Amino acid sequence: MSTDVIAKLKEMAVDPGRVWIAGGLTYAGLLAETGRLANALVSLGLKKGDRLLLQVEKCEAVLSLYLACLRTGVVFLPVNPGYTVAETAHFLTDAEPALAVTDPERVAGLTALGARVMALPELLALAEGQGAGFAESSHGPDDLAAILYTSGTTGRSKGVMLSRENLASNAEALVGLWRFSETDVLLHALPVFHTHGLFVATNCVLYSGASMIFHRAFQPAAVLAALPGATVMMGVPTFYTRLLADPGLTRELCGHVRLFISGSAPLSPATHAEWRERTGHAILERYGMTETNMITSNPYQGERRAGTVGMPLPGVEVRVAGAEGVLPQGEAGAIEVRGPNVFQGYWRLPEKTAEEYRQGWFVTGDMGAFDAEGYLSILGRAKDLVITGGLNVYPAEVEAALDDLPGVAGSAVIGVPHPDFGEAVVACLVAAKGAGLEEVAVRDALRERLAAFKIPKRVLVLEDLPRNAMGKVQKAELRRVHAGLFTEG
Repeated sequence: MSTDVIAKLKEMAVDPGRVWIAGGLTYAGLLAETGRLANALVSLGLKKGDRLLLQVEKCEAVLSLYLACLRTGVVFLPVNPGYTVAETAHFLTDAEPALAVTDPERVAGLTALGARVMALPELLALAEGQGAGFAESSHGPDDLAAILYTSGTTGRSKGVMLSRENLASNAEALVGLWRFSETDVLLHALPVFHTHGLFVATNCVLYSGASMIFHRAFQPAAVLAALPGATVMMGVPTFYTRLLADPGLTRELCGHVRLFISGSAPLSPATHAEWRERTGHAILERYGMTETNMITSNPYQGERRAGTVGMPLPGVEVRVAGAEGVLPQGEAGAIEVRGPNVFQGYWRLPEKTAEEYRQGWFVTGDMGAFDAEGYLSILGRAKDLVITGGLNVYPAEVEAALDDLPGVAGSAVIGVPHPDFGEAVVACLVAAKGAGLEEVAVRDALRERLAAFKIPKRVLVLEDLPRNAMGKVQKAELRRVHAGLFTEG
């Protein structure tokens, strides 16, 4: 069993000078603040197993409240502050939180939905009057720590139940793999309603006794200004492409940083190469999802192979399987996972949970393949696989070829209905600034790289690609918008 998150917090708080957030709390101060918040929650009648929904703009208090919930056994349920009241209604109905904490301007809207609501400043004020000491009741490794809702790109979003051991085991694996230590300073510019910024970033800092520079949003100029004081940065691919667009990004500016990490969406080999040329650093790409925390990572020492997500984390098993079982290296199939990182199931959906397992392995819904050296490549979501004329086309392969073409700033490959082929491959492109992309020229350029059946039957040049809060392209939306491309008129 791994060391529990709160046990680790108490261990780190013994050193009164250990800094949690640069210019802010120490670990000792964090322990005291979480104690006051825990006492405030108890005074409001919350008990172990109750859910607390939090929907606020990013601030340091989110991390303190997350830890306070762990201390009380209250289940932490963060929600994207970008969601409307109507969208948030689903989480209130499904999770039935004992308390919803939100920004003051959202209180009336959530109260109208019948929820018990408190503004975050009100809760913080209540906590100020509480004692800092808090005696935890016993917590087991399988106790529920958090519920994170999936992005819901297909149907209603599902509540992913994460245990204390899910979080602790993953934190310990990542700290060792990425060599975090108490001397590290993490530049934190990620959202904190998502597993990347909330659990990966926060817990890596906590489990190593490191500190963080905490930014409330990603602003390229502010991030560049902070880089000389950081040793690690975690980001999504959009962070890196936006920083590359700034002439202020130099090798000298990144001289103090030892590690750049990317995840939550695919990092293009072109971005990987350009970042290395500009900064001297090879971005370390890893792979995970809400249901599994982190699954694989490129090595800290060794080749960080562009276009791959590396090898399985220590203690995590990954296989690529087909209908007949495990597939050999090089063959594409379904990525399946098992280990202490895998979630406890979907909230109140036991049948759906059972559907997602095969012989004890969680079926991620992603397609992939291992190469001869054991690096895993993600070929896309199973639902994104395009079957055209009976032949399988993996979007990631076509996207990689497109991203290598001059003038392509972004790409997404989808399948849309076709009267002859069943589905047709369609490429949606965003042109680089000042570049012109011609459909015929793009298709001709791909002929040297791809078999004929993989060549997009249409190339659409768009102003932008629809993305979610973590930068993932919303292919379901692209398929919806362009569904009639070959069947209408």
